Amino acid sequence: MTNNSSIKFTRGVPAVESFPTAQLAECATTVLAEHSDVVLQYGKARGFPLLCEQIAHMQGVDTDRVIVGQGSLQLLDLIARMLFQPGSLVYAEDPSYDRTITILRRAGGHVVGFPLSKDGLDVEAVAARLKAGEIPVCLYIIPDFQNPSGSVLSFEKRQRLVQLARDYEFWIIEDVPYRRLRYRGDDIPTCFSMAPERVIQMSSYSKQICPGIRVGYAITPDLLKAQLAKMAEDTYISPSYFDQAVVYEFIRRGWLEPQIERLKALYAPRLDMTLAVLAETMIDLGTWTHPDGGFFIGLTLDGPINTDALLARARDANLFLTDGRGFFTASGENFVRLPFCALTPDEIEEGIVRLAEVVRKVK
Repeated sequence: MTNNSSIKFTRGVPAVESFPTAQLAECATTVLAEHSDVVLQYGKARGFPLLCEQIAHMQGVDTDRVIVGQGSLQLLDLIARMLFQPGSLVYAEDPSYDRTITILRRAGGHVVGFPLSKDGLDVEAVAARLKAGEIPVCLYIIPDFQNPSGSVLSFEKRQRLVQLARDYEFWIIEDVPYRRLRYRGDDIPTCFSMAPERVIQMSSYSKQICPGIRVGYAITPDLLKAQLAKMAEDTYISPSYFDQAVVYEFIRRGWLEPQIERLKALYAPRLDMTLAVLAETMIDLGTWTHPDGGFFIGLTLDGPINTDALLARARDANLFLTDGRGFFTASGENFVRLPFCALTPDEIEEGIVRLAEVVRKVK
């Protein structure tokens, strides 16, 4: 690559070479041949029934607790508008996914962020606020390879959180789109598995198959399942059964697990490259997470940094960054999100070298 090539550390998107195009074409053909009368018609708002049953079986829940929609963000929007009144208190990680913060605020939520440490959310800070009498409607977390930091919530903290949710009767929204993309180490049990009566678990197939198939799902506690289905029906009548049926067929054919293994083989070296080049070029400029999976590494730069100057200098170097302030409920001046999956190892190396040069000029 040339020094003039643009490098984009902006969006956490999959690599285009990861898309199972030929397999999806086969699935689409089968779906139209076998289910056209269903997938081309209006349907119930819960989603394509066979996919709902499939997800319920995989998650070990009753089918009526599953709702499949147009990506998990749309479902989060429905959940927020269903649960919130203007000014409703909402807890979140700080930093958190910027679009989530936007959605929670747009639904009327007053979002309070809690800092992350090496093992995830500061749960004791949450406990102190609760003990003081401040009870949120819900707490939104991305416990596995968090967006944007890459951090993982420890088992002990998950246990503590679900106990707090039970004691103080607030909902946990557990978003797990990166959970299956663990490149090394062992899975940690989900909050949903510990407290299915207090946790709404969400995920999507955007990172596992492709984002162009807008298929996400939520598994709700019994108390919320009918209300969320009604909210969906009143919003869009019926989701895209065609997309959902393609995902169902992809899973039915046994192609999801091999696809995930291919993704791990593709992405793990890119994670390793990112960590290695950071260690070589930025050890004196900041600290960063060391995730075992996912799409992101969160970089916190040392000292005061003018974010506007950093972004401008980076653009001058043909390096494009997301404004780190958008991931925080308050500040975020020193934060840089590094999504690595869609970049080649050469692009990663060159991009971080440029970033180090830019930071040295701005400091």
